[in-house]
Amino acid sequence: MKRTTGHYGESSGTGSASASVETLLRELGSGRSPRPSAEASPARLLDALHSTEGIEAGFVFDEATVKHSLDELLLVLIALRSDGTHGKQLMDDLAKAFDADLSPGTVYPRLHGLEESGAVDVHEMVRTKEYTVADETDARERIRATMAQHLAIGRVLQHALADDAVFATVDD
Repeated sequence: MKRTTGHYGESSGTGSASASVETLLRELGSGRSPRPSAEASPARLLDALHSTEGIEAGFVFDEATVKHSLDELLLVLIALRSDGTHGKQLMDDLAKAFDADLSPGTVYPRLHGLEESGAVDVHEMVRTKEYTVADETDARERIRATMAQHLAIGRVLQHALADDAVFATVDD
């Protein structure tokens, strides 16, 4: 029996406990499953987060957090460009979507690691390498597992802030 997923990992039933990226996007208002296209982009997801989750306009991602999930973020960015992409474009995408100014010394070793693990295929071009997702099922599972971890931590933090017993307000 498949588990039904509520908001961000809350679930009922049996089966997989992890929410999917598609579910997250639907919950953020799109109502349909994204496909790699101009419609499914990191910018669109971030816009949805700002409008539905009450994240302030001045919100910026912490670069250490981006680096922590860099492999999965790279997989998402590669998948969004279904015809393939190169390292410089990925670095530009990271800068635009996550305001992460990562060096080639950070990004390229991670791309090589993804290649060595079989997560991405690399096609040698004349002056660059083009990256594509090698195994979509494996990529989805990696992204799902990372997402579940982040969502679970987020829920713990959310409950800690909402629970007056954790951070009681002291009236002077």
